[in-house]
Amino acid sequence: MKKILITGASGFIGRHVTEEMIQRGYTVYAPSIAPTLPSQPGLIQTKLDFFDKSALNAYLQEYKFENLIHLAWYIGPKCHMSAKNLDWLCVSLELLQTFAACGGKTFLGAGSVSEYDFSYGFLQEGHTPLTNPSLHGQAKAALYNMGKIFCKQKDIAFKWARIFNLYGPYERAARLMPSVICSMLRGEDVKVSPCRKFLDYLHVEDTARGIAQLFGSNVTDAVNISSGQPIQLRYIVEEIARLTGFKGKILWGALEENFADPIIAGRNTRLTQEVGWTPRYSLQSGLEQTIHWWKEHLDEHI
Repeated sequence: MKKILITGASGFIGRHVTEEMIQRGYTVYAPSIAPTLPSQPGLIQTKLDFFDKSALNAYLQEYKFENLIHLAWYIGPKCHMSAKNLDWLCVSLELLQTFAACGGKTFLGAGSVSEYDFSYGFLQEGHTPLTNPSLHGQAKAALYNMGKIFCKQKDIAFKWARIFNLYGPYERAARLMPSVICSMLRGEDVKVSPCRKFLDYLHVEDTARGIAQLFGSNVTDAVNISSGQPIQLRYIVEEIARLTGFKGKILWGALEENFADPIIAGRNTRLTQEVGWTPRYSLQSGLEQTIHWWKEHLDEHI
């Protein structure tokens, strides 16, 4: 059976990518500082601190992985401007170097919409400048640029999944959709920004399939993992209200907007035409599935 190393396997995206790769016949090795995924055939979890250089090197030397999907990164408070992005850039480069030294053949890194200059609105691989002013965006862009050159030198297939906005089960409760869904299910007033922006959203399972299909394809370099269809946030909030039967107050403008750009969407031609990906969820069916999941887990997020 094929084996693959997935970092960040227990995260919001990672747990769904892990399922996809197991379904594709891989044994997934999922090291983390605190393994939390439920046990299942095809999954091997190990406690590992990626910032312990000797432990990381020993782990890679032992298993000599040819396949690596690197999703782990800092997503804590103020993640877009945190200096921890620099820490993760450094440890990611160390991981890639050791992976190559141990016979690595295919590397897929998790990129971010935040690499792009948002002022362009519709963002395209190889055309839109990677000049986002956030530390998160620049650290990811630096890993992309250096990783691409390094992998070419080492004859490693380099793939970069540039992930856009997403939603679905296991998302952090403080994020827009979970916070709106939970407030509406509890019958509470819903506090949101003006929600006039248009953003590009995918259900997390569609995102995970896009990543898995990109990994298994012959396509290399950066690929936007996006819907290609900007949706106004206000419409999403109103659709959640309709699907939950919410009759309370939506306090538009109670929260500040995070950024000024009115439209952020990704052109997904490479994903659909070269990788051959198609979404399984519409926005409505994805929200219905997500609302159902939160109904079952609402007591866990009081």
